[in-house]
Parts: sequence; structure tokens; C-alpha cells
Amino acid sequence: MAEALVLSIDQGTTSSRALAFDREGKIRGLAQREFRQIFPADGWVEHDANEIWQTTLDVCRAVMDEAGPENFHGIGITNQRETVVIWDRKTGAPIANAIVWQDRRTAGLCAKIAAAGYEDMVREKTGLLLDPYFSASKIAWLLDNVPDARARAQVGELAFGTVDSWLVWQLTAGQVHATDATNAARTSIFNIHTHDWDDELLALFNVPRGILPTVHDNVSDFGVCADGVLASNLPICGMAGDQQAAMLGQACFDAGMIKSTYGTGCFLLANTGPQAVTSQNRLLTTVAYRLDGQTIYGLEGSIFMAGAIVQWLRDALCLIEKAGETAALAEAADPASNVVLVPAFTGLGAPHWKPEARAALFNMTRDSGKAEIVLAALEAVSLQTDDLLRAINDDMAQAGLSVLQRLRVDGGMVANDWFVQNLADLCASPIDRPEVIETTAAGAAMLAMVKLGWFDSLADFAADWRPDAVFEPSMPENQRAHKQRVWQVALERVLLASEPSSI
Repeated sequence: MAEALVLSIDQGTTSSRALAFDREGKIRGLAQREFRQIFPADGWVEHDANEIWQTTLDVCRAVMDEAGPENFHGIGITNQRETVVIWDRKTGAPIANAIVWQDRRTAGLCAKIAAAGYEDMVREKTGLLLDPYFSASKIAWLLDNVPDARARAQVGELAFGTVDSWLVWQLTAGQVHATDATNAARTSIFNIHTHDWDDELLALFNVPRGILPTVHDNVSDFGVCADGVLASNLPICGMAGDQQAAMLGQACFDAGMIKSTYGTGCFLLANTGPQAVTSQNRLLTTVAYRLDGQTIYGLEGSIFMAGAIVQWLRDALCLIEKAGETAALAEAADPASNVVLVPAFTGLGAPHWKPEARAALFNMTRDSGKAEIVLAALEAVSLQTDDLLRAINDDMAQAGLSVLQRLRVDGGMVANDWFVQNLADLCASPIDRPEVIETTAAGAAMLAMVKLGWFDSLADFAADWRPDAVFEPSMPENQRAHKQRVWQVALERVLLASEPSSI
């Protein structure tokens, strides 16, 4: 019997994936391809945009071939956010490598704009801080550093997009140049209150309006696949940045619900409802999703290194051969170890926002071995999560909103039971892990299903959400408090070392 399926494209920082979802939200096919990480200089991170597209195309074709092209009815897209691609409108050729969200090369430009007194204006309009993490400074860098790019942009020859826009352009053979509200909200040039590209911000970052995509709701008509791209001309029905898609996939539709995704980085996103809460703790105010013209906002905390720390243990230190080995090593580590890793490999994100900070290991002794380093690496993710939860709770309380005292988690790291239990212990919070941990892809699929009429409402989708496992805190309070104190001391040392006067 033929199945009704949607194709969910999950284009991430280290790999491109495609998944087939049926009407019940079950995965009926999956393909994944990794692609190169390019590091031209200290703090610079790039991707080959053509490689992003080719790996995406490969996995889409593989999944459709496996499940039967005739069974697919639409496409949902989710993507790594903030990463910048600029391409030629006629040829579709990128003018340079994509600048990845992790890239810190524009820290000087952001500092210059802040010193000129514009940080409050940027934050009021966008909910974001002045940081190289976001797209606008990367756009400006490419226009100013690629020969003839700015002149070509001014006369309409170039197009800018985050990765979602790049994929839509490719899928539609250049017929559609569009983005969605969640991705637009991460650029530093989109006003999250007026819901449009902002002329004052465009002038500040020197970005010409003519290169920008049209902004749609998360459920919308994003065009139809052109002939010959895929096995059928599927409509592109829904789109959201990866963290917002994960919130949708976790069914965090009520104010106060929080999800945390552990992929390359770690991203906590709390639903604040129709209220755009201004953080007093340097968290981000962002668009959680926009449906039928109605915007739901969120508070977000971003940790730049989570699963990427495990990659570092594997690829740089060669302490493990595969990620699954970390649980046994952490469990075997000396429980009295005070080894701490502050994983500021590409700076520190929320709530510190220190792009100059660099990673450090503390409290090593002659007895410290690879088990203790692995333990410190996993605990670093949990301790940073705890910092973010404290900040979110404080911001929500000041806004008169309550936070549900549970955390829904997803991403590759949460397959590790030891890590999730450690997360519950160090955050003193119950953790719910869903049956389908591919929540980012599930969120994109859900958006497509809404457009196709397979769900009448978000409540229908939420009714199907179920936990696979629940992790309750079990660590003694004195042990938790000790680990938090040791972490804070190490963190303060890294922050102090990042100050110019300390060098």
C-alpha cells in the first residue's frame, strides 16, 4: 500500500540529511552525508556552498529512491542558521565560500559598531547582540573583501541567503529567492517587531536591500522543485531555522516550555508566547515561529560547542574512536576529579558573548587521564546548560512569566544516557527525551504537513508527542554545588584571560 510521506531536509553544520516522515511522524527513511569543514585562519570557519547543495541533493534522492518518489507530497526544510551564502543571480555560482555561524572574523567590525553606540539600537530592533555569530557582519565582510562584490550587489547581480534560501534557490532552479521569519530573525538586519528588513540596520551594516530574499511565514508557498532536480516536482511547504524547528518538533507550543538541542552546539529555546521578552542576562530575543501572520517569540541561549567537543576528543586528541565510547569513560573517571574544560574553542556564547575567549583545561594532576578529560568535556556541556537555565528563569520571572520546570532535549548527544543523566543532575531539572530524537527534522516535516492539511492545528501534533525516557536528578546537592563552584572559578579565569589587558 502506498504511504503518504513528506521529505524533511535537515541541512546542518557538519552534514546534510534527508528524512521521510509519514503522517504519524514516524521516520520511514534517512540518508546523511558529511561535508568538509574549512578553517582558513584562526577563528575562521567556512563551507563550500556547492558542497552543501550537492550533499543535500544526494541525500534527498537517496531517501526518495528508497521510499518511492510517488509517495512524497511535499518538502519541509530546516537548516544551520546565520551561515551566509552570496551567489550570482544568473549563474547561481557562489562568489566565495559560505561563512559559517561559528566564524569570528568580524569581531572587530562588531566591536567598532558597538563602540559607536549602536548596540542598543540593534538589540531593540532585532533582539540580538552585536556579535560575529549573526549574519549581517558576515554579509558586509564578503561584499567588502571579494573583488567587485559590492559593486555587483549594488546593481542587482548578487543574491544573499542563509542556507535555507540557498537550498530553495537550488531546488527551484533560481525561480524563488525566499526565507522564513525564523531565519531572517537571525541576521541582525530584520526587525522582529515590524517583521521586515530594517532600513536603519541595512545602512548600519552597509547591506543593500536588493540582495535580500522575501520573508515568509514558516508555513507558506516556497515554490516547487524544478524539473529534473528530484524525481517529482514537490512543493516546498514549510521552513524554519534548526533551533526553531526543534522547538516545533518538541511540541513546545505553550509559554514557559523549554527545549535544548545538543548538536554541534547547544541551543536552549524557551517559548515566551506573543511577548518579546528583553533579556537582562544577555540572552537573545528571537522569533520562535510565525504562522498565519501571528508571531510567537522565544528566549534563546547559545553554546557554541557541544557535540563538537566530542568531535574534538575524537579527531584532535584521539582519545576515542567513536562518540559512543564517552559514556563508559566518563563513568570510569575518578569521581573526585576536579578537571574542568571550558570549551571556548570559538569563543563563548550566551550569556558571556566573548568571541576572544579560548578553551582551557584546568586542575590537571599527574593522575588525570583520558577518562577524566572525557568526563570534564561532557560535564562542560551540562554546566553551560545550567548557566543558561538560570538566566532564562531569571528573565522569565522579571517579565512576569513562569517557566515549566522540565527540559525537553534532542540532538545526537542525548542518545548517551550517561550524558542526559548528568544533565539532569547538574541542572537539578527533570529531563524528557522524546521517542523521536530527530526533532529538528520532525519540526520541518510538521510544517509541511500543516501546509498539506494533514494537521488541523499544533495541538493535534502536540497530542502525539511522547517521551521515550525521563531522567530525574539524583546527584547529592553538596556534590552538585561543588562542581558548579569549580566550574565558575575556571570560567572566570577564561573570561579574565580574554580581556585585552590580560595579554
